[in-house]
Amino acid sequence: MDLSSLLLFIPACFALNMAPGPNNLLSLHNASRYGLRTACVAGAGRLLAFSGMIALAAMGLAVVLHTSEYLFLAIKVLGAGYLFYIAWQLWRAPLAQAAGTGEQPRGTWKLARQEFWVAAGNPKAILIFTAFLPQFVAVGSTVPVGEQFLQLGALFLLLEWAAIAIYAGLGAYLQRWFERPGPRRLFNRVSASLLGCAGLGLLAARR
Repeated sequence: MDLSSLLLFIPACFALNMAPGPNNLLSLHNASRYGLRTACVAGAGRLLAFSGMIALAAMGLAVVLHTSEYLFLAIKVLGAGYLFYIAWQLWRAPLAQAAGTGEQPRGTWKLARQEFWVAAGNPKAILIFTAFLPQFVAVGSTVPVGEQFLQLGALFLLLEWAAIAIYAGLGAYLQRWFERPGPRRLFNRVSASLLGCAGLGLLAARR
């Protein structure tokens, strides 16, 4: 990629990474409850899901998702259902479980799996990879198209990791404020409402 294309790709890509979607909201919530390090480690689950999507898009298999209405419908219904489940858990979360800096979650890898399934349950993510990344592939280049695509995907994941760190940092910064029952209840219920809205938006999404 030449310098002019790179200067266009990075801010456009980072804007996508920083969009306040369900995964970024999870990073914010996890950091506010369990700390910065745990939230960043859990974010690896999201990166794993996106890596699989990028690989599928690079191999051209994403065309199946474009053409199969039933597969798209099945994925988005399952993804929306999982978002509703997380929203319900947050809404009913006991305030006595509000965490301090040293609290250990039920399992960091459980949080990572949660990040993974939220990312994997959004079929529009793979459509972003098939619609956005190819715009920056130079067809006439000496570098094979597949290799270029994977390089762009790696840069996307790097910027996604930066977004995880930023949202987790914000959550960690607000952690002390969230230790109080009132703000914790408000944050849990606002988060639950936003995740529920994300689930409704996913159900309403078209290919």
